[in-house]
Amino acid sequence: MSSVGVIDSGICNLGSISRALERAGGQVQVVTTPEELAIQQRLILPGVGSFPAGMDSLESRGLDKAIVAFAATGKPVFGICLGMQLLFETGQEFGLRKGLGLIPGRVRAIKAGELAVPHMGWNSIAPAQEDPLLAGLPSEAFFYFVHSFVCEPASEHVLARTTYGETFCSMVRNGNVRGLQAHPEKSQQCGATVLRNFLGLA
Repeated sequence: MSSVGVIDSGICNLGSISRALERAGGQVQVVTTPEELAIQQRLILPGVGSFPAGMDSLESRGLDKAIVAFAATGKPVFGICLGMQLLFETGQEFGLRKGLGLIPGRVRAIKAGELAVPHMGWNSIAPAQEDPLLAGLPSEAFFYFVHSFVCEPASEHVLARTTYGETFCSMVRNGNVRGLQAHPEKSQQCGATVLRNFLGLA
C-alpha cells in the first residue's frame, strides 16, 4: 500500500477523504504537527471554507511553513478544493491574503454570470495537458464541485479546465505540487481514479 499523509488543518471532513484514499489503496496517516508532516512520503491538503480561515488554521499549527518545506523536497503534494486554493500566492476572499505560494497566481471570485453561486454539483473537466494524475480518466470526466472562488494560474500550470459561467482552472500543477478544485471523495469512479494516480506518484 502507498502511504499518504492527510493534513488535519481543522477545515475539512477528514473521514470522507481518508476512507476514499483507503479504498484507492492508500495507507492513511492523519498529520497534525510539522514533525508528523515532515516524515511523510506524499501529502494531501484537503479543505473547505474560506481562504483566510484556511490560512489562519495552517499558520496557527505551524503547518504552513512545514508544507512549503515538504514541497521543496520534491515529494508529491496534492491540494483538494480549498486546499488547492491555499497553494496559490494570494487569495481575494474577504480582502487580500497571502497563501502558501507554491503555485504562481491568485484566487478570485468566480464569474458565474446569471448562474447560481456557489458552483455546486456535477461538472466535467477538460484536460489541458497530459499528466499522470489524469491517466485513465474517460474523455468526459465528471467531478463534484462546491466552490465560489477559482484559481488563476499561468496557462503552463493548468492541467484541466471546467466551464461554469466562465472557463476556469479546475486542476493545476507546478512541479511536484498539484491541485483539484473538485472533491474526489465525492466524485465516484473519476475521483477514485485521480486518488489512485496520486498514490502512484513517486
